[in-house]
Amino acid sequence: MKESRPSRGKRVLAVAGIVLLAGMYVATLVCALLDVENYRNLLGASIYATIVVPVLIWAYMFIYRLVKKGDKTEDKV
Repeated sequence: MKESRPSRGKRVLAVAGIVLLAGMYVATLVCALLDVENYRNLLGASIYATIVVPVLIWAYMFIYRLVKKGDKTEDKV
């Protein structure tokens, strides 16, 4: 049986999401340690992005899969 591996596009999106979220967490931590005035806003943005970024990545992959699937059916006709 052939093992199912994620496609290259999925891996790129996953790495991009990880880098984005990790960067936001580090920026929030640094701003909190340096006692920046708006660190609470940055924390809120980081928490918001923790939910939104993975959902957007999933949505992009879902739409890509639908578009790609549509292209294959047109080739067969």
